[in-house]
Amino acid sequence: MKCMKRHQLADMIYMDSDGSITKRRVRLLKIRQDSVTAYCFMRQKRRTFRIDRILSILPVAGQDRLPG
Repeated sequence: MKCMKRHQLADMIYMDSDGSITKRRVRLLKIRQDSVTAYCFMRQKRRTFRIDRILSILPVAGQDRLPG
């Protein structure tokens, strides 16, 4: 996750606790040792994701930060 900057947009493949897999666009807010806090555009709210359930995450090119 070295390539992620604070508030960067990313496309994420995530596995829920029940094993279902979703693709989400998120705006990264905080990265911790075992979780990522992000605004999830799919759910339209702030969510916390467990790092061990993130299958793939790639930054969205050209969308690094929010203004201000």
